[in-house]
Amino acid sequence: MSFVRPSGRRPDELRPVLLEPGWSRHAEGSCLIRMGDTVVLCTASVDERVPTFLRNTGKGWVTAEYGMLPRATTTRGEREAARGRQSGRTQEIQRLIGRSLRAVTDLELLGERQIVVDCDVLQADGGTRTASITGGYVALHQALEGLVRKGELPRLPLREPVAAVSCGVVEGTALLDLDYAEDSIAQADGNFVLSASGGVVEIQLTAEDLPLSDHHVAALRALAEEGVARLVALQREAIARL
Repeated sequence: MSFVRPSGRRPDELRPVLLEPGWSRHAEGSCLIRMGDTVVLCTASVDERVPTFLRNTGKGWVTAEYGMLPRATTTRGEREAARGRQSGRTQEIQRLIGRSLRAVTDLELLGERQIVVDCDVLQADGGTRTASITGGYVALHQALEGLVRKGELPRLPLREPVAAVSCGVVEGTALLDLDYAEDSIAQADGNFVLSASGGVVEIQLTAEDLPLSDHHVAALRALAEEGVARLVALQREAIARL
């Protein structure tokens, strides 16, 4: 008997997804993304400087910062600024977001400027890093489109969209887009970052119990491809509204 999801969703069903592009009036690019009860505000800021290692190379950079508000979860978390350092989890997630967005960006066409994508988790219910990548792409697209409109770039330096989704195995059933209730009891869980054409940017897949079979790995990959295809369609709809 297959696992019955607490939300009543089918194994291959995403949570309700809402992308609100241009949410911030101040940022060059922004998107508020809601995936079920997970809510992340993504903003993209243009900086005409690049990191030291890229100076005088003619190449640009895309990077990301990630954080959770103190009451994004059921109990208050201490602000990392108050501790004076970022957690290893925060550093790992923001590096993942940055790598994912750079993978679809033509850094030479971008020129010597940097785009900083800030992903702030307002409410967490699983999948915050994948939501950050999906919403972050929309914010990045808006910021770069603005540079094209102003004549600062000859064309959009994006090769294709990128989006991400979580998948996992709960009670032997492969599931798409885990919420926290499912993630907390999963025998295996993973984050799949894929391009619109199906190319793999990154897969983070971990067995929490027994090693995963080839069957389960293939099932999770297939679910992720379906989920990302739906998310890319939503990204394109959101961008078209800008």
